[in-house]
Amino acid sequence: MTSLNVSLPEPLKDYVEAQVRQGSYSTPSEYVRSLIREDQQRRAEERLERALLHGLASGPPAEADREFWKRKRRQLASRRRKGTAR
Repeated sequence: MTSLNVSLPEPLKDYVEAQVRQGSYSTPSEYVRSLIREDQQRRAEERLERALLHGLASGPPAEADREFWKRKRRQLASRRRKGTAR
């Protein structure tokens, strides 16, 4: 594990220390790690929601049968060969 020093104004430092004193976290570092993990999770959920909304807005639904997946695999393999995979 590596270290990262963060400067906080006194009110934020007091807040972090209060969270630790309340027993929710054992150290200020644990609290900060928890906040970062929560932020990562929130951002991942936002990306997923954007992708789902994009899919809903992309047009009428397509039947996802075996032929659909065969075509999709061929398209992706072709993109990869051309270096344009997304």
